[in-house]
Amino acid sequence: MGEGIWGFPEGSGHVPGMEFVGYRVEATDGTIGKIDEHSEDVGRSHIVVDTGPWIFGHRRLIPAGAVSRIDHEQQAVYLDCSKEQIKEAPDFEQGRYDDATVRLIEQHYANPHM
Repeated sequence: MGEGIWGFPEGSGHVPGMEFVGYRVEATDGTIGKIDEHSEDVGRSHIVVDTGPWIFGHRRLIPAGAVSRIDHEQQAVYLDCSKEQIKEAPDFEQGRYDDATVRLIEQHYANPHM
């Protein structure tokens, strides 16, 4: 994971500059939604998932390090975390990507008991 939890892992299938908004997102135990946006910012790469009705339309910002694989042919992104871990993650509010939000997300995904 070149940049800790904020970098796409080597071998994940991430191709810099390739658009994958709209791809289906799969947790380790099932589908959770679709990619609403993604960022390739150095040291802060992430995806934003629109969970749809699964958790009442919430959006979750997920660090790129949680991506295990991107299948461009099937238009799917596979994560190394469960639905429950994503459900319990902090809400992501559009335009709110400040240091406090980033720290909450880091703490959530770095927690080893998840």
